[in-house]
Amino acid sequence: MNLTTRTRRHRPLPNRPDLMHARKTYHLSWLDHTLELGRQTCIMGVVNVTPDSFSDGGKFFDCDTAVAQGVKLAADGAAIIDIGGESTRPFSDPVSVAEEIRRVVPVIEKLSQRISTPISIDTTKAEVARRALDAGASIINDVAALRFDPGLAAVAVEYDTPVILMHMLGDPKSMQQSPHYDNLIQEILNFLADAAKRAGSLGISPDKIILDPGIGFGKTVEHNLMLIKHLPAFKSLDTPILIGASRKSFIRKILKETQETDILPDLPLVETGSQAAVAAAILNGAHIVRVHDAAGTLATVKIVDAIVNSDDR
Repeated sequence: MNLTTRTRRHRPLPNRPDLMHARKTYHLSWLDHTLELGRQTCIMGVVNVTPDSFSDGGKFFDCDTAVAQGVKLAADGAAIIDIGGESTRPFSDPVSVAEEIRRVVPVIEKLSQRISTPISIDTTKAEVARRALDAGASIINDVAALRFDPGLAAVAVEYDTPVILMHMLGDPKSMQQSPHYDNLIQEILNFLADAAKRAGSLGISPDKIILDPGIGFGKTVEHNLMLIKHLPAFKSLDTPILIGASRKSFIRKILKETQETDILPDLPLVETGSQAAVAAAILNGAHIVRVHDAAGTLATVKIVDAIVNSDDR
């Protein structure tokens, strides 16, 4: 029996749902800023102006140091710089409005004079957001999805700014106390759909809403892995999706060698793990990735975007 080997050349791939497809593109335009989300992954660089954040608490608590880090992140490829003055790590305590303003406003004032990159204010408080926007910020990043301060939506509408709405189970003080879901993906999908609907009913334009499933906010290691794996389900929300997995505890727990010994969030090993999570998130449809290392993420983004955008014909 003669067997003939035939080489397939440029045969179109079948239209199967398990094949990777390019993300839907979204156009955000506000004030003097424009972001095209989809063709290329948008990098959001983090600057925590706090003494107690899980990854870099205390490193950028000084204003000038925080400004320098923001400038570096922008130079390294971040298209958004996210400034936060209150830690949202598990079991953290809230800070007062006055203290949060004291931490973030001087940084935003100085940073906005040195970079043209849009600055987001990571806060759940309306007055903090207002003062930050007056200082030069132009995006609101609310981990509470407008649930903690009813006045925050009005500030977003007044300044006509994009808003990031995130899923969190409970609050930072309680969110990691035995988090449970009957149907993880559907419950978070429902939460985010309701958050977007509520934002719209309060006057926020649908084309200025970004949704975040909230990696690490009221989730176990398995929950976080499942969220990234099943991120394509969130396409049904028809909204840009942000993923913030950088240096989160689920990465450190997977990488540590023993149950007794934890590893520091800023170690190179953890950053490597973070880039693996970033790559998986992009492959599964994330439009924005929130990270601590913009330079390393830019290399990841360039390669993974090239794969996502490759022609299957």
